[in-house]
Amino acid sequence: MLNFRYRLSILSLLLVCVVIILGAYTRLTDAGLGCPDWPGCYGFLTVPTEVAHIELAESAYPERPVEYHKARNEMVHRYFAGGLGMLVFVMFILNVMARQHVKLSGLLLVTVGFQAVLGMWTVTMNLMPLVVMGHLLGGFTTFCLILLLTLKLRTQSLNQSDILHGVPESVNVSSKLKLVIKASFLLVVLQIALGGWTAANYAAVACTDLPICEPGWQQKFDIGSALSVPTGYEDYEFGVFPYEARMTIHVLHRVGAMVVTASILMLLYLLFRQTQLRPFGIVIMAITTIQIALGISNVVFHLPLYVAVSHNFVGLLLLASLLVLWHYVSRQQKLHQQIEFNKVPSENPNNNSILMQQGA
Repeated sequence: MLNFRYRLSILSLLLVCVVIILGAYTRLTDAGLGCPDWPGCYGFLTVPTEVAHIELAESAYPERPVEYHKARNEMVHRYFAGGLGMLVFVMFILNVMARQHVKLSGLLLVTVGFQAVLGMWTVTMNLMPLVVMGHLLGGFTTFCLILLLTLKLRTQSLNQSDILHGVPESVNVSSKLKLVIKASFLLVVLQIALGGWTAANYAAVACTDLPICEPGWQQKFDIGSALSVPTGYEDYEFGVFPYEARMTIHVLHRVGAMVVTASILMLLYLLFRQTQLRPFGIVIMAITTIQIALGISNVVFHLPLYVAVSHNFVGLLLLASLLVLWHYVSRQQKLHQQIEFNKVPSENPNNNSILMQQGA
């Protein structure tokens, strides 16, 4: 049963990646309102293609004529998201039956349910920026929870192997390294939020010069407007902020990228000092380099569709690599404590019980 739940979590992890990529593609092709209702499309379960159905759809939503390619993008995204929701529900039931990771599975199920609500609000509130950004962050949160569940199931399997074959050699993790990992993770989360706010307010092309923006941007910088929440509009598609606010949002995203890069460089310095952690350093360095290159390409080539989608996905990979590293060093710290504990005579001969508890 443990191996089955582990495989199911990997399948869910792959599926949530597809959903996030499709979500970015839908947003970047301006297909967020490709279907003006929810959960169907112009009152149908699929995109209307017959002439009679299209006429019926456009009579019901005269302000939103049917655009097949946009409606298709939106509905494909919804279908995959629905499949993910069912898979998450199955995982929750299995974990409840196994009485393991119930809280994490429950939190994941609630998150996916709220994601569905945000998906509905994205349509019914006509792409309100706060809802759009929340929907994006919800997708990334769903990914992180599934990844964490997958890591815990894998750790549980490894712990059973440790009991049979002995405790493996551990890595002594410094408190400074753990602090930098946590700080880098949180900074990447904030940067993703800024990226979501940039996309939701259509500010991705507000600056076309490097490294910050066009000359004179300081005079137009307006952080108050940029961080305000626009409300009261009937339609938010293509943005409602003036140029100054969009430019400021874009500048904040670029400054955030610089801060994240500095944090990652500090992390890489610490990782490369320990032989066992160098593979993590190599992966994180490669992902960060690719992400920076994609960000620059977005500016230089004026937001090509597949570059922009890749920028979104590689940001997810960077977040994932940091979460995996965080989980790994936490486990190594526990293993190190267990090894130190085993060196000291104990009244309890069954010291391996601690290892068994780690997978719970």
